[in-house]
Amino acid sequence: MHRFTKIDFTDGNIVLNVFLFSLPIIAGELLQNLYNSVDALVVGNFVSEKALAAVMVCGIIAGMLVNFFNGMSVGSNVVVAKSFGRGDTAETERAIRIGFSFAVLLGIALTALSEIFASRLLWIAGAKPDYYAEAMVYLRIYLLGLMFTVIYNNGAGILRAVGDAGTPFKILLISSTVNIVTDVFLVVVLRLGIAGVGIATVLSQFVSVTLIYRAIARRIGRKVLSFGEVFQSGKSVVSSILQIGVAAGMQSALIGISNLFVVRYINLFDTTSVAGIGIAQRLDKFIVLPVKSFGITMSTYVGQNLGAAKYDRIRAGKSRCLALGLGMTIVLSLIVFAFVDECVSLFNNDPAVVRTGREMMHVLLPCFWIMATREIYTGILRGYGHSLMPMILSLIGMIGFRQVFLAITMRTAPSIRIIYICYPLAWAVTTVLILIYYRTVRKKLPGMVKNSPS
Repeated sequence: MHRFTKIDFTDGNIVLNVFLFSLPIIAGELLQNLYNSVDALVVGNFVSEKALAAVMVCGIIAGMLVNFFNGMSVGSNVVVAKSFGRGDTAETERAIRIGFSFAVLLGIALTALSEIFASRLLWIAGAKPDYYAEAMVYLRIYLLGLMFTVIYNNGAGILRAVGDAGTPFKILLISSTVNIVTDVFLVVVLRLGIAGVGIATVLSQFVSVTLIYRAIARRIGRKVLSFGEVFQSGKSVVSSILQIGVAAGMQSALIGISNLFVVRYINLFDTTSVAGIGIAQRLDKFIVLPVKSFGITMSTYVGQNLGAAKYDRIRAGKSRCLALGLGMTIVLSLIVFAFVDECVSLFNNDPAVVRTGREMMHVLLPCFWIMATREIYTGILRGYGHSLMPMILSLIGMIGFRQVFLAITMRTAPSIRIIYICYPLAWAVTTVLILIYYRTVRKKLPGMVKNSPS
């Protein structure tokens, strides 16, 4: 029945399975974060502070675009996981083909649209004139590879849905190595500047797509792309993917749009401040990646056990995953707090840049456990198919509250410290809203309440 799998969440030790499944996702997310972080490291040390600021601003724009379709991949993950949990091999293979082919179509559309609106996105972000030209060069090149990122992440989600988290990690290890080597060669040796890091990223993303396609094709024993199947008989699968994925994708994308408007406030300060805040945002991604991985794991875990009707395992998995996620987040926060100057100076050792990065991290580090709680409960709810309300609540907290807070405070008493504190405040509001929603619906979620129907 489970000829796809390496880890089956419907059987065995819950903690061990969750931990082993999450480890390669954590490592993979770490490597994926290195894509932009290596770009920032290289330009920060070998090009200029202006180039570093350009990469930071473009990273937020690219993140907004990629996050929408990464959220869409949650739909494929849950649909495939449920078919797999039921033991329906034929339906699982069909869901894989349709989900992957649909992701290719979406990736192509994303690349075309983002290239058309590249200059508008930089304008919305309020890119400063002293680095605007460099930002446009980097963004244009980077956007060419967005479709590869979208396709890879969807393919990785499909493999995780059938219990294989190791293969996506191995692929990211290879593609990240390609990125690092070509980054250094194109910038340090050929001196292509900021264009070099963009080209290196696109090449590495292409490598990851090629390898993920081959991995899925080997697993199902036939071709993966089937565009005809998408249009002819894939309506129900696509509908299920969209029902779950659009909400998750819109949530991520709209939060990204909100981040663009935050960048406009950031750009009110000097270039060194922009660079310092950008470095803190890079470090932020590394600290939260373990718990984001646990959130991804819980969507797969819940989906598989729902398909297998093993509801008692879902409740047990929730408490164990929450403990693992909070524990890892707190430990990482303490480590970074102890070595915050060293972490910031890896990207740029200018004293003003380091000071800004340190100040922001001192505000964020005590609060990452709040984001950890949000990610795990959101992952659980998505596994049950509840994506719309978490999306709405996230938009209220991460966009509505944060933008109102910034609009009022930056007008009455503008200060760079306001930028720092707007992030944890938004996390807290969003987490409280999602917990309230979870408490409201949990009696309707099989396995979340003791003695619930099974």
